Order: sequence, then C-alpha cells, then structure tokens
Amino acid sequence: MTQTALRVDAAGDRLRLLHVHAHPDDESSKGAATTARYVAEGVRVVVATCTGGERGSILNPAMDRPDVLANIASIRREEMDRARQVLGIEQVWLGWVDSGLPEGDPLPPLPEGCFGAMDVDEAAVPLVRLIRELKPHVLTTYDENGGYPHPDHIMCHKISMAAVATAADPTSSPELGEPWQVQKVYYQLSFNRPRIVALDEAMTARGLESPYAERLADWVEDPEHEARLTTQVPCAEYFAVRDRALLAHATQVDPEGSWFAVPLEVHRQAWPTEDWQLVQSQVPAELPEDDLFAGIAVPAGARPAGRLSA
Repeated sequence: MTQTALRVDAAGDRLRLLHVHAHPDDESSKGAATTARYVAEGVRVVVATCTGGERGSILNPAMDRPDVLANIASIRREEMDRARQVLGIEQVWLGWVDSGLPEGDPLPPLPEGCFGAMDVDEAAVPLVRLIRELKPHVLTTYDENGGYPHPDHIMCHKISMAAVATAADPTSSPELGEPWQVQKVYYQLSFNRPRIVALDEAMTARGLESPYAERLADWVEDPEHEARLTTQVPCAEYFAVRDRALLAHATQVDPEGSWFAVPLEVHRQAWPTEDWQLVQSQVPAELPEDDLFAGIAVPAGARPAGRLSA
C-alpha cells in the first residue's frame, strides 16, 4: 500500500466519510477496500453499526459451537474491534437490536423491540446526532431493498436517508447538535451482475472452477439496475486488507468458503474497483465517477495556506 498526501476540501478541512451498516461484518464485506484506500489517503472514516448482530447465524463451521452461540453478542463485538483495527477506522454502535432473518411462508413477525420493527424517526436519532457531530462530507448506505431484503438492511437504508434529511434541517431536533448537510450520499453496489460475470469469466478463462456459476444461472439480467452504477472506485491495491477484515469476523466468514474462492490476482485483474450509486449530491457531479469525493476534494497544491483541521 502507498501513503498519499492528506486529502482535504476547499476549506482545507480533512475529508470525512461515514459508512452506515446494519451489522458487524457488513463494513468488511461491502466496500472495505474503498475504506482502506481512503484511510491510506488520510480521510477520516467512521463506521456506524446499527445493531450488534445478536441474532446472526454462525456461518463458519469451525465456530459453530455451543460456547460461541452462548456468547455471540460479545464475540461479534470483539470481531468488530479486530476488523476496525485492520481497516484503520473509527466505529460507533448505534445501539439497536438485531432482527434476525425471518424464514417461513408466511414470514413470522419480527421480534418485539428489534431494529427492523422500530419507528424510523426513533431509530434515526443516534445517527442524526452522529452526523451532526462528525460532519461527514460523504455518507454511504444501502439501497431501498437493503442490498438484499434483510429487515435490518432495509431499516438501515430508511434511517440513513431520514437522518441525512433531519441532520440538515435547522428546525429539526436542535438538541441533537448543529445542523449539517451531507454533501454526497451513495448506495453500496458491489454485488452487481456485471462484476460477478467478469469474475466468473476470468476464472473460467484460467481453467479454474468459478463459485458463481449457480448464482448466475438464476440471476436475470436487469439493465435498469445495472445502470444505477455511477461510481467505480479503483482499490485493487487494498483487496488484501478487505480480506483480512473479513477474516476478523470469524463467526461469519469461513476461510474455506466462497468469499475466498477467487484468487486475489484474479479479483485485481478482472474487476479492480468497488462500485457505488450516487443518489444525492449538493455539488456538481460528472458521471461516471471514480472517487466518492469527486467535486469535494481539492488537489494538495490547492489547499489554503495554513489551514488544516481534523
């Protein structure tokens, strides 16, 4: 990895990025290489984790033990702390309770008091406070489907968009701090079909078994969804950091599983970016982009003399 000059905005302030995620491990499976790149560039990166992942399944067979299940809440916090150190980020717990992933037909009701069943405005309060305190230039979250339809991911989307609006409103919730307008909002779109097709074709061309064949067989092309991709951040240099952060979540990630079936070099060559959709911008945007801070960051030589703040 390389260390570049500290990136700033036109006022000379250090750039600030807030990722909002539903559970511990989401920050490592969705956009982590982008995060690592910006940390290396001196951007202040904070992850807001909505829930503690208390109802999450144990997805690594080596960790599927009674002692782990009995202590899953504290173990997932420890895993998050390890991933935080790998990524070099700050991290804040918003304090809500995991909803679990309901199964069955019809689906059962969500557990009482869980994040997915909360009132949106109530659930957004700690995020509004955080936005007004941190004053992020850029915020990322999930799309209206949550990236996939987990109730916590959908609620993460809802509170993110509500909090951005409330935080900017000088007449709303003055007790939560001075108003702040986030300049750009993005949806995380790394799980898009063109990327999976490229990785599948790269594996096949090398005579390697692709882990994506079954998924692609059932994945109907959706040009409208694929057109949502506006921003591709080059970050192949940081894919190894992403993988280390993933492995920190030992209850959620099997080192022998599909996450790591594609060699790093294949990832780097076939699809060297992480992908995003710009959905709100207070600054002029020229699409497509290759930087979440396009229109906000200024070249190092353009910094105001003697001005730099955290």
